[in-house]
Amino acid sequence: MKRFLLLALGAGLIAMLGYQFVKPEPVDPDIRRQAMRAQYYASVAGSPDFAAGHREPCSDHRLERQPLFGGLHVHTAYSTDAYAFDTRVSPAEAYRYARGGSVLLPPLNADGVGTRLLRNERALDFMAVTDHAEYMGEGSLCLDPGQQAHGTLVCKVYRGDLSLPVSETMQPLIRMLSFIIYGKERPASVCAADGSACIERSGEVWRDIQRAAESAYDRSSECAFTSFVGYEYSLAEKSSNLHRNVIFANATVPPLPLSSKEAPQPSLLWQWLRDYCLDAGVGCDALAIPHNSNWSSGRMFFPEYPGAGTPEEKRVAAALRKRIEPLAEVVQVKGDSECRRGLYGVTGSIDEQCDFEKLRPPAEIVEDCKDEVGEGGMMLKGCLSRFSYTRYGLIQGLAERDKLGVNPFEYGLVAASDSHNGTGGDVDERKYEGAHGMDSTAEKRLIKEYDVPGGIATGSPLRYNPGGVAGVWAEENSRESIFAALKRRETFGTSGPRIVPRFFGGWEIAGDLCSSGDLVQQGYAQGVPMGAVMPARPDTAGAPQFVLSALRDSEGNLLQRLQVVKGVMRDDGQMEESVYDVAGHEPGKASVNIQTCRPEGPGSTSLCARWQDPDFDPERAAVYYLRVLENPSCRWSSWQCLDVEGEKPAVCSDPDLVKTIQERAWTSPIWYYPL
Repeated sequence: MKRFLLLALGAGLIAMLGYQFVKPEPVDPDIRRQAMRAQYYASVAGSPDFAAGHREPCSDHRLERQPLFGGLHVHTAYSTDAYAFDTRVSPAEAYRYARGGSVLLPPLNADGVGTRLLRNERALDFMAVTDHAEYMGEGSLCLDPGQQAHGTLVCKVYRGDLSLPVSETMQPLIRMLSFIIYGKERPASVCAADGSACIERSGEVWRDIQRAAESAYDRSSECAFTSFVGYEYSLAEKSSNLHRNVIFANATVPPLPLSSKEAPQPSLLWQWLRDYCLDAGVGCDALAIPHNSNWSSGRMFFPEYPGAGTPEEKRVAAALRKRIEPLAEVVQVKGDSECRRGLYGVTGSIDEQCDFEKLRPPAEIVEDCKDEVGEGGMMLKGCLSRFSYTRYGLIQGLAERDKLGVNPFEYGLVAASDSHNGTGGDVDERKYEGAHGMDSTAEKRLIKEYDVPGGIATGSPLRYNPGGVAGVWAEENSRESIFAALKRRETFGTSGPRIVPRFFGGWEIAGDLCSSGDLVQQGYAQGVPMGAVMPARPDTAGAPQFVLSALRDSEGNLLQRLQVVKGVMRDDGQMEESVYDVAGHEPGKASVNIQTCRPEGPGSTSLCARWQDPDFDPERAAVYYLRVLENPSCRWSSWQCLDVEGEKPAVCSDPDLVKTIQERAWTSPIWYYPL
């Protein structure tokens, strides 16, 4: 009955708003391409020169590179879903928070101002605000009393001026639904018959986002903070997530962010970035980072090339994806995307760490998509697929290289928060304040599940987590240095703690490197770092050798283990995964007291080892990455169940509630290809 009522509410909202939408006439691709190029050059020539600001040389410049931590996936009130959930933080305020400032979060007072002060006690080194390109113009028009759109029913629902007969909890979801119901179209009542009003307003919002990024960039010699211009391309196909964060290298950017409404396939986004940024000859550079592949129903890393028929066309398409998408997001608020146990087509080690932060419980019995894609992943429905996880995408890439000569899935790893509060870096389990305005109290965060009207999704605040941070190894904290690190994939991701991992691979790695005092210098001299491809194997060489190390977060838990994860594609088409414990303590020696959340048992402040692959086959391509595990600690929900005063939420006594986790870090891989 509840589901029926919600579906009826969704249908009622559609009927009430009249479901007016823009259905543009198709435009000849060549004409459209020429028009966009002309607009691009006109914009570059006539817009404010954001890049003109002088930047002093950084005083802290290290040839051997330094670890920098940041967020490349942060939303503000300029994203309509964040605004619908009562977030009022602007891009400028989000950058201020990232640098160690504070913001006001929901609940809102009578004047529409946040009443919950959140201060960032641990500044980030770099960040990009990545508001959704979709509805960027619509949301802004709805909030402008001087616009005709302001008085439309769509806008009244979006602002909350008009409420439907649903619970208080559901009101923000209805407000978000007011735009989502239009799918890939635009509401004509807001955007005009040809959509021009919303597209024009998107440009104004986009320029404001650029101004916020430029103002936040520290151009002094201290180089304390780097901001990037970015946005999110939020494509959903059959309720399956295909989202990407687009990050620009500098202030030279296109006049408008390309949304999924204009580019309903990821390949169109890649082509647009190539034509109107990378190859435009105006100094623009960019990359795209796919995220939440765990929601993609197998579509994110499925080996297909739309529109490409011949092997050469597929090779070109694979090369473009490799060029545009050198990274993938491994964890964020909406769960872990590294791996999952028991999937079809995967064999090898039993990796219990694949149970980490799964939105769909590991014990849930779910149909496997096998060699097809599914649908409904964003609703936590439908089949599960190995192509939804970064580990198996990496392995599939080895097979694609064998077939095409190019590996489209040769990506490094980063992590992010996906905060919709504008609070990049708010990832501490102990201090988690939620990721969306509607989870503003511990009681709201400890709700196990609720349905979004119309069956659009399943709300699961308890299943969410604080998300993670992106790490890079860069010479200095500047746009040039960080973006270069992102492109060469010398990156890592953590589930929150600022663990510092290093990973080098080569054919002649010295056995005493961990105790030599010059591990980093020798690591670069004797091998390649995370994110790189191994050089050609010498005729006299045996198996590849690796040196791996990690430092604990100075404010975090002790380290437990270093693990090397290896993937190969077998001749029978099975993906073979292997996990090797290389250094540290055995599991079970350290624990956490769930009554107090106090960690107990041995651990390490640092770990280092030299490791050689004992199962190496020189005729078979392989991919390796380092995973660092902390000792067990309390999950955020356990902390908040302890902290809630008075009667505890029912879920606190749920035997299925995950009480402890092991925080972790993942490095970008190192690839081996036979000649």
